[in-house]
Amino acid sequence: MTDALTRAVLETERHVAAAGWDQPPRLFALVRTAGMLRREPGLAQQLGPQAVQAAQRDPEHLTSVEQEGVPRTSSLESVLGRLAWGPDVDGVALMVERLVVPPSAERDLPDAPDAAVEHLAAHPERADVRLLVAVLRDGEHVCALRQRGHDEDGSVAVGPDLVPGLVAALQATLEG
Repeated sequence: MTDALTRAVLETERHVAAAGWDQPPRLFALVRTAGMLRREPGLAQQLGPQAVQAAQRDPEHLTSVEQEGVPRTSSLESVLGRLAWGPDVDGVALMVERLVVPPSAERDLPDAPDAAVEHLAAHPERADVRLLVAVLRDGEHVCALRQRGHDEDGSVAVGPDLVPGLVAALQATLEG
């Protein structure tokens, strides 16, 4: 895949991966680089010549702009439910890390939430994953998944439907 959104997802995922594991959620506005440079020509120097050239070659080229101050919360849905983006934002990307276990691991879970999390975290078949999900206003979306156990750029899975619930939640932040 070589479309603009997939390129932006892979670039953003590599940027996030450089900071290692055990990160809080990170949120990015996706902006078409050419439009951003027309509105703010002074950003050309900050973005660098590669981004400027990419925007000249491909008017769909996207730049990820990290949003600082994402509140730490146990309810990502509540944060997403309060987000709204201005018209200059063409899309949004979100990185989250999750613990994945096989369905059998959910049998015999302790009732206490903290004890249940400990039980799952200690499961021998657990896998730590990092998801980066991106959507555009027109509904186009791409997901990337990196496993801690296969922590290499060449091992990142990419596809449109890896996390459909998160795709829908992010798309909702662009509506209205």
